[in-house]
Amino acid sequence: MTIHAQASPEASTDADIRIDAVHVDAVHVDAVHVDAVHVDAVHVDAVHVDAVHVEVVDASDGQPDPIAALDFVSDDAFGGIDLFVGRVRAANQGREVTGIHYDMFDPLALNIFRRSAEGAIARFGPAARAYVAHAKGRLKVGDVAVVVAFATPHRDAAFRGCREVIEAVKHEAPIWKQEHYVDGSSEWSEGCALCIEPAPIATPVIATTRGTSDCCGCGLGHTGGHP
Repeated sequence: MTIHAQASPEASTDADIRIDAVHVDAVHVDAVHVDAVHVDAVHVDAVHVDAVHVEVVDASDGQPDPIAALDFVSDDAFGGIDLFVGRVRAANQGREVTGIHYDMFDPLALNIFRRSAEGAIARFGPAARAYVAHAKGRLKVGDVAVVVAFATPHRDAAFRGCREVIEAVKHEAPIWKQEHYVDGSSEWSEGCALCIEPAPIATPVIATTRGTSDCCGCGLGHTGGHP
């Protein structure tokens, strides 16, 4: 800022000062330039949050619902829907079963359900939907323990996606199964479908021994048993 001042010719001894003008030098503020912040769209293998439903169903409240699973994954764009329903069977390894009790760590189990579903959609989609629900608590023979549904435009991807999800649930989720028998005894057990069911020809499984007859021999390190 520059101030121009001049003493008046008739100024008294009091030095009357006349201010001609106040000149404010132009203040030039360069425009603040913020480089454009470009946020790339978060890419999660094109899996939309609405494409996956996971839940743990307390046995005291009901059972996993296959109809709800079909309703969730159904879409006019999907010509193939594969539905897996796991029920409590009446016998296991030669022993008659009266019921089972499932226990699990819900938060981690739900994370694994979602991760496996999203992974399958990433591999067999992106046009796909997945539904996973697992029971927790005491179930009797015939009750529904787990439901997995997977829908895609074509049947092959639906079959493969559903199989991938249920196997991930069986091998990776922190779920434990206690079987109850007709003689009044009970036993916590492990299981693995790949050990007792024929594996796909393209995916050979080498059986190994882990020390007890009812332990899984697949070597995949799962923690729980399922139907």
